[in-house]
Amino acid sequence: MNAGKRRRIFERLRAANPNPRTELEYGSPFQLLVSVVLSAQATDRSVNLATPALFRDAGTPQEMLALGEDHLAQAIRTIGLYRSKARHLIQTCRALIERHGGEVPASREALQALPGVGRKTANVVLNTAFGQPAIAVDTHIFRVCNRTGIAPGRNVREVEEGLMKFVPEEFRLNAHHWLILHGRHVCKARKPECPSCMLREPCEYRSKRRDAEPGSGKAAARR
Repeated sequence: MNAGKRRRIFERLRAANPNPRTELEYGSPFQLLVSVVLSAQATDRSVNLATPALFRDAGTPQEMLALGEDHLAQAIRTIGLYRSKARHLIQTCRALIERHGGEVPASREALQALPGVGRKTANVVLNTAFGQPAIAVDTHIFRVCNRTGIAPGRNVREVEEGLMKFVPEEFRLNAHHWLILHGRHVCKARKPECPSCMLREPCEYRSKRRDAEPGSGKAAARR
């Protein structure tokens, strides 16, 4: 994909949603970190259903550590992998208190040193909580980037590096949110909404014309 097409894609995404934000609900960098950890292999909706009551009782590292692993696990039991997530979060609370005075650090290295925090989680926190132009590549962004040709790659790290290289600087801060929302709501895994997609013209997805035809299921079956 050439630079002109990439620019048209992000100009259209910006025009449709000038100030995108995460669908996770949070009130502080710590609460965002907790929500992102909980969202692994779970939906944002399921996390948002569980966290309001949790954050009322344990909205800081100190309060969550005092809550304890068993009580935390019960508070998030509706979320997948809740026991391992509760264990990691308690360990993270302890590390935040001991290493960072109870504050969430604003560096990738320090974030990734926390239990249960990988590169993707760190990038979300850096971008959303601290306004850094980091791009976290999840399954939605990986799919969108490979389908459209924005930044194809064989793995999430290659896609992330491609995005950081090719996305114009003026769009980089919001690129994560635009792409993940587009992947969730338009460029879906099983049935992308190509006929009505605002990125249809610059997109290089080779099956988009076939997908627009009634009854076309072959391309979808191959994906």
